[in-house]
Amino acid sequence: MGLFITFILGIFLFAGAVIARSVKDTELIEHLSISIGFGTMLALGIMEILPEALENLEGASILTLPVCLALGVAILKLLDHFVPEHDHAHGLHHDCTEENVIHIGVVSSVAVILHNIIEGMAVYSMAQDSLRVGLLMALGVGLHNIPMGMVIYTTLQKEKRTPKLILLAATTFSTFIGGLLMMFFWGSVSERVIGILMCLALGMLVYIVFFELLPHMLHGEDKKLSLTGALLGVGIICISLLFG
Repeated sequence: MGLFITFILGIFLFAGAVIARSVKDTELIEHLSISIGFGTMLALGIMEILPEALENLEGASILTLPVCLALGVAILKLLDHFVPEHDHAHGLHHDCTEENVIHIGVVSSVAVILHNIIEGMAVYSMAQDSLRVGLLMALGVGLHNIPMGMVIYTTLQKEKRTPKLILLAATTFSTFIGGLLMMFFWGSVSERVIGILMCLALGMLVYIVFFELLPHMLHGEDKKLSLTGALLGVGIICISLLFG
């Protein structure tokens, strides 16, 4: 089931590309998906992943949690260094040549592929430990992937050659590849290693929530929509706890 969840994650990214291709005004969809993703991942990290990680790390060094959190943040920070901001990507059509836009799209795609392989490994780990938590994490990460799919399509839409299709396919299936890699090693993973993986995943959530989603929400014009989406995301997690 964990492997299937990582496959579904790629569909979210592909959906972003479809939206960017089909819908003229994508701002509302992007803003709402970011807001719901923010609330979902923030609540999930605090209410679910952190307590699970602490339970699995019982007896480990007190430094394990902060070090793994920092490492999770650093991994995504390094990869996201090569990915342009979504708003900036839309403005590229006015400020850069077509060749530069395509180049940025290729570099972004490679970074997103590596980014999503790691996220796929984290989501698979969560799903194996708790299917419900894995599904909720996939929801939050998936909503975050919709705007990223828009970025990839926007920067590659002028590319007419085969590499465009290859890159779009690779980004779509990259989380599944991460889950597949994790599946091969899962049988030899101890509870402490699971705890470490959860801390890494939590660090990734911290980065996505506070360094990617929150700035988008703060700079958005519709603050009421941001708040509504965030509360809806938190509500999804709270309701899920009733069935946990």
